[in-house]
Amino acid sequence: MNTSHASRDSDKSVAADETPSVMRQTRVHEGSSFPLGATWDGLGVNFALFSANATRVELCLFDETGEQELARVELPEYTDEVWHGYLPDARPGQLYGYRVHGPYAPEEGHRFNPNKLLLDPYAKQIVGDLQWDEALFGYTIGHPDGDLSFDERDSAPFMPRCRVIDPAFTWGRSRDVQLPWDHTIVYETHVRGYTMRHPSVPEALRGTFAGLMVNDVVDYIHSLGVSSVELLPIHAFVDDQRLLEQGLRNYWGYNTLGFFAPHSRYLSGESINEFKELVARYHAADLEVILDVVYNHTAEGNELGPTLSLKGIDNASYYRLMPEEPRYYIDDTGTGNTLNLSHQRVLQMVTDSLRYWATEMRVDGFRFDLATILGREPHGFDEGGGFLDSCRQDPILSQVKLIAEPWDCGPGGYQVGGFPPGWAEWNDRYRDTVRAFWRGDEGQLPELATRLMASADFFKRRGRRPFASVNFVTAHDGYTLFDLVAYNDKHNEANGEDNMDGHDHNLSWNHGVEGPTDDEDIQALRLRQIRNFIATTLLSQGTPMLLAGDELLRTQQGNNNAYCQDNEISWVDWNLDGDAHAMIEYLRRVIALRMRYPILRRGRFLSGEYNEEMGLKEVTWLAPDGAEMDVERWEDTEARTLGLLLDGRAQPSGIRRAGADVTLLLIFNAHHEAVAFQLPAAPSGSGWLCRLDTSQTCEEAPFQRAFGEEHVLEGRSLALLELVQHNEGAVTSV
Repeated sequence: MNTSHASRDSDKSVAADETPSVMRQTRVHEGSSFPLGATWDGLGVNFALFSANATRVELCLFDETGEQELARVELPEYTDEVWHGYLPDARPGQLYGYRVHGPYAPEEGHRFNPNKLLLDPYAKQIVGDLQWDEALFGYTIGHPDGDLSFDERDSAPFMPRCRVIDPAFTWGRSRDVQLPWDHTIVYETHVRGYTMRHPSVPEALRGTFAGLMVNDVVDYIHSLGVSSVELLPIHAFVDDQRLLEQGLRNYWGYNTLGFFAPHSRYLSGESINEFKELVARYHAADLEVILDVVYNHTAEGNELGPTLSLKGIDNASYYRLMPEEPRYYIDDTGTGNTLNLSHQRVLQMVTDSLRYWATEMRVDGFRFDLATILGREPHGFDEGGGFLDSCRQDPILSQVKLIAEPWDCGPGGYQVGGFPPGWAEWNDRYRDTVRAFWRGDEGQLPELATRLMASADFFKRRGRRPFASVNFVTAHDGYTLFDLVAYNDKHNEANGEDNMDGHDHNLSWNHGVEGPTDDEDIQALRLRQIRNFIATTLLSQGTPMLLAGDELLRTQQGNNNAYCQDNEISWVDWNLDGDAHAMIEYLRRVIALRMRYPILRRGRFLSGEYNEEMGLKEVTWLAPDGAEMDVERWEDTEARTLGLLLDGRAQPSGIRRAGADVTLLLIFNAHHEAVAFQLPAAPSGSGWLCRLDTSQTCEEAPFQRAFGEEHVLEGRSLALLELVQHNEGAVTSV
């Protein structure tokens, strides 16, 4: 260890004391420690930065090009661990960054280096791209002492700049959608990938927020019947140096650099109001906007990563460090570092960010990447942890949709069902069970039945509702729906990692040929399986989530980890053939069925137990002969056909009274051969009307069958039948 470097106080650095060759005299007042960030009040700009361990903070002001540093102003006040000052001459549009002085002592957890220009964690806009250079690192790469060495090169020429914004925006008649959970259907997509090949989007707007606002794009999404557009990360993020060197990019965006700023690549112009316009446009179309957010780690990596923001502002406060060796980072994310939400100021930063997007940007909810980390305290995951408690009691955050990805790679990382009331969670057990069932795996019926009913084994506790289970078969991470039925093995060679990346346990099936095929029988079976997956997802209890482009039969050519593919592999192809057009209409039809029948989206868990007071079973599971499933049938590992009778008289709420919904019968057949299913009798009915059969096209008229008749279900298909009421009038189609 080089003790002269490890204990060095960066205030003594000659490079840190150098000043720009052209400086302007800048008036500075004391300002306020609140709010954090750069705040324009109509007369000037207040700058406030938290750092508990810094000894001095300099504010660097740049010209409008960002190339010339005009002034370096020392923030004059330090209140409650916040450095602050007020510049009456500053205006919106001002570009800035920070240089933070303090001890450079990595073995004590401190990595201050004022030679490194730093981004404000509260910056509302970040302009310019990060240019990878060795000067970005607080230590000297290649030095014998490694990260214990101290680098005196100026990183400013290679860093983006923060910009002061004017938050004023005229929302006009824009309103919040405020959609209840039982009407929610999530449509997960990517700002860039959704419009890069869209024929109605002008080339200059493709891949931007403005591109997503084009009328044909909004009208199409609205026409599907989905309720909520979930955008992959739009917070400012960094392209990894390794990827850029390979001609790739961080396409998904899970490498956040700024929690308050939209990613500059998604702006068609220079104003962040473009995102506000997007939200207003979608709200006008009765569509919610949900953001996929990454508060578990940042782009600064581990001890060998660059110094871009938090690491140089107060490394020991912002990150979880090894208790006995604070030189090193706790890595529960697999990305090198983990944000320390046990620290009150870090917790404040995250909740301030969420409130900013919920109020200033008016988004309707958030999906939290690796959300287990947000609930992990030093002693482990705690559903009563600081962040989760903060969200629950916050008057703003408690009213927006909160969706957790309930796992990470840290200890006790798998927490499906472990989040507190008010949260919904991605349900990977649903994904895996539905995939395995339709692939034809043995012994899936008991598990399938539980997943179809909103996974009460995980979520029925503490008053949580079925909506807590976010049911999905595909998402951005993994195969598309077309690839799920076209590939047995992943094909990630384009990622440059020798096909070693991505999951191997995909529960996929190519139906006889790997990838594209001209075999018409295989093509037909694949399309039927896609219809099965869509119908299963939308007809299950809980909150359905769809991957955008699945209805267009989008393929990633077997790549199940396209995180770095900002190209045709990931972009949605809008050059549609007849099969794609038919699948779009099919999706619309199934969504309409879900919305037509409230029994499919109940706000309480339905029970298969007999209710003596009401004289009914809300849920009855049936075998192909029409008899109720018994223990022997449930334990038959060869059984692949199951009926689900949903009694419309089931109690719709906590009030003990019978419902008046339509009774439905769902039949699932994962056998490769046709199965004749005997249709059961049901109270107050005279027969069954077939509303959906995935072995047939959507255009076919519904047909009616009497009690006791057989409905022949083709191999690997699903049917939805509606009870025909006594004296019911003419049959109408959906």
